[in-house]
Amino acid sequence: MDHVTTPTGLSRDTGVFDDPRLTAMGLFAETWAGLQATVMPTITEAGLSLTDFDVLLRLARSPDRRLRMTDLATQTALSTSGVTRVVDRMEHRGLIRREVCPSDRRGAFAVLTEPGEALMGGLVGHHVQDIDRWFTGLLSPGQLSALLGALRAIRDEVRPGATAGVYPPTAPGQE
Repeated sequence: MDHVTTPTGLSRDTGVFDDPRLTAMGLFAETWAGLQATVMPTITEAGLSLTDFDVLLRLARSPDRRLRMTDLATQTALSTSGVTRVVDRMEHRGLIRREVCPSDRRGAFAVLTEPGEALMGGLVGHHVQDIDRWFTGLLSPGQLSALLGALRAIRDEVRPGATAGVYPPTAPGQE
């Protein structure tokens, strides 16, 4: 390995910067930034932020189109006050409503309304086209399957609450 003397006089191994783990993280970050840039116009044209879209999509994909507020906060990695602000904003727009939990009057559900479902129904088709054009459509079925498995393994470690409140547990391939 090549050794370089730094300005402080210390020697360092130049190969340390060629670590494939750095490459993996860099590629992931570059890919995510590029994907956001390509899919965001469709979302913002609908008057939504990425967080708004995430909240609405999670509700749309949940049983009965509803989640406990605490589970929604956990799934979206928002604080309880953060998810309250997002739900307040979307409740004001008529996209979500709150319902009191019948088994625990202190708890509340966020529920996707018919206008929210209609908005998402129109938006998701375009979003899926964007995803196919810029992401999944670039992969073979085997590559996509391997990527989904790898992403689930990583997600389950770094965001174990990402599927909080989903009953019954989501079947493989449905997250």
